[in-house]
Amino acid sequence: MLIAQLSDPHVRPAGMLYHGVADSNRMLADAIRHLQQLDRRPDLVLLTGDLVEEGRPEEYAQVRALLAALTIPWLVIPGNHDHRDNFRAAFADQCRLPAEGPLHYCDDAHPVRIVALDSCVPGRHHGHIEPDGLRWLHATLSADPHKPTLVMLHHPPFVSGIPYMDDYRYMAPEPLEAVLRAFDNIEIVLCGHVHRAMLRRWAGTVVCACPSTTTEIALQLRPDAPPQSYLGTPACMLHLWSAEHGMVSHLSAIGEFEGPYPFA
Repeated sequence: MLIAQLSDPHVRPAGMLYHGVADSNRMLADAIRHLQQLDRRPDLVLLTGDLVEEGRPEEYAQVRALLAALTIPWLVIPGNHDHRDNFRAAFADQCRLPAEGPLHYCDDAHPVRIVALDSCVPGRHHGHIEPDGLRWLHATLSADPHKPTLVMLHHPPFVSGIPYMDDYRYMAPEPLEAVLRAFDNIEIVLCGHVHRAMLRRWAGTVVCACPSTTTEIALQLRPDAPPQSYLGTPACMLHLWSAEHGMVSHLSAIGEFEGPYPFA
């Protein structure tokens, strides 16, 4: 099974730029074309939050218009820039989304079970999941403790070292870690939020953060670093799973580059 991951497109209303700089709508369209031109077609696309910048209905209308070009099945979770109720309304045809409360759900229709967690705190930018959500997660994982499982949430549940992002990370991740560590079938945990690729061993599995399709947050590790971003190379992640070899993840740059050349 090939699972593609897009994250943090920060879509704006038609004709508007992200922070007045990046054409985030065009860049999401580019990412969709990129996935559909891969030499192996993904079986599923996961979008791990911050689909829009301000949570406005007109932004979600634009997201849906862009996703109409995606002919691969897809699943979404919200990020801290999303608005939970507007997100729920925009994706009401996604029958897996609960009718009220946090947008946790499970898609068990694939060789790898997809468990989606809503780590957003309404009105705030950091991440957290309440005890009811963790109980739901434990019950969902307990329903089949052997099936290969992918968990996705928006906020990385660890310190990245980038100070202005760590202020808005998933706070107090120990209860979430305890739930996941109780199961040995978690292939990978996917997140977004940091607009960068990051990897960490955590909770008995691996956490992988996906770059943004729009901007790249600057890698600055000194404690007093000011927030900065670049119009860097947009990218996505490709997660290839097989029963024989498990999960392997690849960074896939989006754009036109010289080549291919006849060597490897």
